[in-house]
Amino acid sequence: MDLIIEDLQTGSGKEAVKGKDITVHYTGWLTDGSQFDSSLSRKQPLTITLGVGQVIRGWDEGFSGMKEGGKRKLTIPPEMGYGARGAGGVIPPNATLVFEVELLKVHD
Repeated sequence: MDLIIEDLQTGSGKEAVKGKDITVHYTGWLTDGSQFDSSLSRKQPLTITLGVGQVIRGWDEGFSGMKEGGKRKLTIPPEMGYGARGAGGVIPPNATLVFEVELLKVHD
């Protein structure tokens, strides 16, 4: 399975490219519909450096090319997520992950 990227809303701001810091909101689900994490429920967006392995590969590739204000649905296969090890007792081994993400800001 490959990474599936669906644009829910196309942004019009700056483009997210490798090496840039970006600020995002996200909600993540397992394929059975159970939510495992959401920055929205915490009201605390996340800032990451894109494309440097700071986050799972599905995020590094899934945010690439997005523009500020954009929203995407990312369906991430296990090999681009947490793989056979899972994560923190929350994400089981070999889980496909579904994220709805919003790119809030691309930092200069």
